[in-house]
Amino acid sequence: MAPISKGEAAMTLKLPDQRLDHWRDRLPDLLNSCSETIVDLDCEDWILSCTDLTDLCALVADAGHQLGRITSRALETVVSASALGLDASPEHASFKHKAQTNSIPAGPTELLFHQGTLRSGDHLQSDRSILLCGDVNPGARISSAADVLIWGRLRGVAHAGCEGSTTAKIVALQLRPLQLRIADVVARGPEDLPQAGLAEQAELKDGVIAIEPAVIQSFQKR
Repeated sequence: MAPISKGEAAMTLKLPDQRLDHWRDRLPDLLNSCSETIVDLDCEDWILSCTDLTDLCALVADAGHQLGRITSRALETVVSASALGLDASPEHASFKHKAQTNSIPAGPTELLFHQGTLRSGDHLQSDRSILLCGDVNPGARISSAADVLIWGRLRGVAHAGCEGSTTAKIVALQLRPLQLRIADVVARGPEDLPQAGLAEQAELKDGVIAIEPAVIQSFQKR
């Protein structure tokens, strides 16, 4: 897809309620009624795979539009979109500024949201779960008394459960850190590349940090 110039106007289209219509049936009509070249798509609760999103991009291009940003309440969709290199974010995390930190209600607790990459020397820390939209570069650290969720590449150091919680998790789109810590257990990240569109999580199992495909929905309900 061609790069989108800054300042270009975009129209936001919302995919239909999945209880009423399928997005594949309704999207062509929505695109035909759109007057702007650039289209931002709010995917609502639709869980879209990499294949679904590839088809969606093709529909947008066939209708003569450019796809701008994808937002969704389904984090699985954000994972798939990010894996394809699309501009994607959770619906409640659509902030315009490069680096911004906000508190977001997350059930009985709050979620600390930070948009922007952590670079060498940076340290983001919170007593709440952290959702970071960006990368954690080598030399940067992120630590939370609860869970750490990174919509990007984890290549620095992450510490979940830094106050002793052994049920805390670390989730990333690409989990290749210099070091992982959960509570007082330390491990190095894997060296092989992850499967495209598949987020990974690290958690304690029998006192050892185990890395496996992420269960995004269980994280949302924590």
